[in-house]
Amino acid sequence: MSAPIEVMGILNVTPDSFSDGGRFNNLDAALRQAEQMLAAGASWLDIGGESTRPGSAAVAVEAELERVIPVVTALRQRFDVKLSVDTTKPAVMREAIAAGVTMVNDVNALREEGAVELLAQHPAVLVCLMHMQGQPRTMQQQPQYDDVVAEVSEFLQQRVNLCTQAGIQKQNIYLDPGFGFGKSLGHNYQLLQRLEALHKLQLPLLIGLSRKSMLGQVTGRAVAERLAASIAGATIAAMKGARIIRVHDVKETVDAMQVVAATLAGENC
Repeated sequence: MSAPIEVMGILNVTPDSFSDGGRFNNLDAALRQAEQMLAAGASWLDIGGESTRPGSAAVAVEAELERVIPVVTALRQRFDVKLSVDTTKPAVMREAIAAGVTMVNDVNALREEGAVELLAQHPAVLVCLMHMQGQPRTMQQQPQYDDVVAEVSEFLQQRVNLCTQAGIQKQNIYLDPGFGFGKSLGHNYQLLQRLEALHKLQLPLLIGLSRKSMLGQVTGRAVAERLAASIAGATIAAMKGARIIRVHDVKETVDAMQVVAATLAGENC
């Protein structure tokens, strides 16, 4: 049988994330949400202290640390769960690793100065490298590709090569094609349709489609009404070989992944 499909619950401790900004940006609320996601079957919790929605503004290092580190510390003390920190800043990565995270999930693919070297010093920590064209503030202003799948693949391969040359173990790396990060509606669905092409990089895929605008643009649904579309996207990604599915709606996604796993196992189920 293939490796199990894991569900990663999104825990945004920000006031301005596109879906749940402000709902969990105090410690008690974050812990209650974490407990609910774990009870629903999440294998991972991904803690983010800076919104990366299109048009979002940067957050100072000190502010991000104040949001993220107390939550990571409290989660590590209370729960036996794999933790990920969603950040681009080496200073936040360093403190989060010290507080006990299992993975650094970087939408900027460790392009900040010192990030690659930091992860190379921590061989027990996993890293997810994501593709993004441009920066969150400007990434959706007419993104251009000749072949989005080829260009995303080439970028990710270059980042993997740089990371492994710096001492990061290849088996510690996950890849994320970055749905919604510097891609038009057509680019996003070309990537999803041809997701298997990324398997040539021979690394596991972490996929986040949950509640994104690419779903709203097709269904006409507002952010809070995109559960069915999110499940459809997660199911397609999992059937095409994604290893971790990053979501807001854990319970429903876990159910869907159980059906996917049974289908992939077939008569060996």
